Amino acid sequence: MKTIGMLEFTSICRGIEACDAMVKAGDVTLITAKTACPGKYMILVTGDVGAVKSAVEAGEAVGKHYVVDRLVLANAHPQTIRSVQGFQDVQFFDALGVMEFYSLTSAVSAADAAVKSGLVQLIEIRLGMAIGGKAFVTLTGDVGSVKAAIEAGKRVSAKEGLLLESVVIPSPTKELYDALL
Repeated sequence: MKTIGMLEFTSICRGIEACDAMVKAGDVTLITAKTACPGKYMILVTGDVGAVKSAVEAGEAVGKHYVVDRLVLANAHPQTIRSVQGFQDVQFFDALGVMEFYSLTSAVSAADAAVKSGLVQLIEIRLGMAIGGKAFVTLTGDVGSVKAAIEAGKRVSAKEGLLLESVVIPSPTKELYDALL
């Protein structure tokens, strides 16, 4: 498994500069570097633990007081990595779980904990675009697994206090799933 590193900035200029520093600092792959609402900038990298730590530290050194949040997530689940890259490979639809966050990095941490908790599939990790800088995670599985996954995500995010709300919908309509995809 790989490590995910993430930085969230209040300055777009400083975020772009930090991205350059992060990629130069270690043997990491840039997953994404882009703006997020409202006027934030986010960078996600992946690679081995040491390289990702070095990259995040380099980005923080450049970003200084513009850094909103940071994440170094060792042994990230493959579904977490695919979801932050924007890939959706949902094999089944059953109960639906949703978690909503004030922080982009909190959503990634909670999604990873949720998918590691049992037999669920991530549908999406939506990071900050057109939703006022918030983030949300959607996942599916049987009702018990979705409830357990949501609780695992809530436990991880409780440390930061940045979870806004969560819900488990036992039998969502096909139209709702179509709208989510």
